[in-house]
Amino acid sequence: MSVTKKSLFIPYRNPTYEGKALLQRVEEFYQFMNRRRSLRMFSDKSVSKEVIQNIIMTASSAPSGANKQPWTFCAISSPEVKAKIRQAAEAEEYTNYHGRMSDTWLDDLKGFGTDEHKPFLEIVPWLIVVCKRAYEEEDGEKKNNYYVNESVGIATGFLLTAIHQAGLVALTHTPSPMNFLTKVLNRPANERPFLLIPVGYPAENAKVPKTQRKPPEDVIIYYE
Repeated sequence: MSVTKKSLFIPYRNPTYEGKALLQRVEEFYQFMNRRRSLRMFSDKSVSKEVIQNIIMTASSAPSGANKQPWTFCAISSPEVKAKIRQAAEAEEYTNYHGRMSDTWLDDLKGFGTDEHKPFLEIVPWLIVVCKRAYEEEDGEKKNNYYVNESVGIATGFLLTAIHQAGLVALTHTPSPMNFLTKVLNRPANERPFLLIPVGYPAENAKVPKTQRKPPEDVIIYYE
């Protein structure tokens, strides 16, 4: 991947809002995003490649250090590849749940009903593996990317927002370590898996844990 070095400035064009219109927009968007939930109960209902591409390109519009765009999104619908990913992920998760995770960690997870079994990895129509690119190779020379974790984290936020906006659901799945994804997907040495995200429709009788988000006073400190 090569991103042009030449910096050209163009006029900024985007509508702005004030007063009641501004407040209404941000309140409505907050309420919309506050309904987003991580799901583990997916339908096998198909989602078109065009939808997935638009969702990923929304993610790829995120800001990044020096505009390096240090990400690759692997979109997987192949049943064979999904089966390989599930098998490898469950092997790692078995180790996690049977020795790698601390007792405190396991206790914190009890209310979510999770274990090493991940059938949704095959049920869901798409898996998106977000990869971070530590460097690029140009003419046999390594050139570092900047703020890679931060940039890819922001892009993943855009991705989850785009999935929610489409009326689809997702899960930020982190079978750690995720090196197996590099092997299964045959990714190059400059890439590392960042997140594994199943994407699709919710199952007909899907349920999510009853959780509570922190109130403003617990997440915001104003300096006025």
